Amino acid sequence: MNDLQNKRILLGLSGGIACYKAAELCRALVKAGAQVQVVMTEAATHFITPVTLQALSNREVFTSQWDDRPANNMAHIELGRGVDAILVAPASADFMAKLLHGRADDLLSLTCLARPLQQVPLILAPAMNREMWAHPATQRNVQQLKADGTVVLDVGQGDQACGEVGDGRMLEADEILDDLIAHFQPKRLSGRRVLVTAGPTYEALDPVRGITNLSSGKMGFAMARAAREAGAQVVLVAGPVSLPTPRGVRRVDVRSALQMQAAVQAEMAQADVFVATAAVADWRPTNASDQKIKKDGSGQTPVLSFTENPDILAGVASSDRARSGQLFCVGFAAESHDLLSNAQAKRERKGVPLLAGNIGPATFGQDDNALLLIDAHGTLELPHASKLTLARQLVEQIAARLPRDGTPVLP
Repeated sequence: MNDLQNKRILLGLSGGIACYKAAELCRALVKAGAQVQVVMTEAATHFITPVTLQALSNREVFTSQWDDRPANNMAHIELGRGVDAILVAPASADFMAKLLHGRADDLLSLTCLARPLQQVPLILAPAMNREMWAHPATQRNVQQLKADGTVVLDVGQGDQACGEVGDGRMLEADEILDDLIAHFQPKRLSGRRVLVTAGPTYEALDPVRGITNLSSGKMGFAMARAAREAGAQVVLVAGPVSLPTPRGVRRVDVRSALQMQAAVQAEMAQADVFVATAAVADWRPTNASDQKIKKDGSGQTPVLSFTENPDILAGVASSDRARSGQLFCVGFAAESHDLLSNAQAKRERKGVPLLAGNIGPATFGQDDNALLLIDAHGTLELPHASKLTLARQLVEQIAARLPRDGTPVLP
């Protein structure tokens, strides 16, 4: 996906061993569609060469405030005009302290100081030794930079070049990319708390076998990411899937429908929006065996009995908070046929204001999908696109339906 198509990013590098990650970051930005202009401090050139960044960005790299390539000889003015963001990665402790005090003795700090504050956001990806990061001076600087409007990303935790272990590592390139993409997304759910379920459930027959379905969880994970991008605090209750947790999302792992129900009930009191994307198994074995069920050579199959699983969405939708409009519920319907009629019937049966329907066999495990949105007023088709694109469109539809004046939104 070209999430940064035509975005103009000034990528700044200050001195630090994490400069090696900036090469991968530059490549990822270009691959995401961004136009990248690299500016390096003199210290950064001791860790990685301008030639490397020039090859990856397809643009000449700037390192000196005295560079006379701009027609007016004012590189620090020209470079900060017309860009969509300045991203400094790595941002050293020294460089952040310099920004805090308005010092500008090299091209990168000059450009950051001279940028139009209201038009060009400054985003920093800190990188330093764990003791430097934990030092009260650094933490004071970070808080003041944030108060001044600078976006300071988190740091990673783990092995450091000095041989120590702890906080202070620069985030990985894909993490910074995700945060940058999220920065540009409209904050339609700012201040909201969103609860999402995703993936299948697994109902054990015995210690080694069970029944499940083909849901990959990708749509639910995309919903969690899109909601977080839109400014929400997001909790993701995930069935047994092998997907990375979206940046900034709190994840609760479960296996069975009963476990998912318990997790949802524990979280729903704090939620403003509930999105039931999970493909919950309709039935579970009445009595799961505590030992593996084996063939005995008789040709006879074991007799299994099943119990209906609770309807998690219907239970939440019938709660006092949902009925009063304090909790907005969104359902998903994965159908095999007659999508419109089945999805309409499901929305009415569950009592939810909004339901997203799709043809399950056509989307399970895929990276793309198409959705049919159904509410009390009619239907809206979201054409075939990536699941993340659809999730962002669905977030927009949800945000448009949330009460802004205290008026409840009911089915």
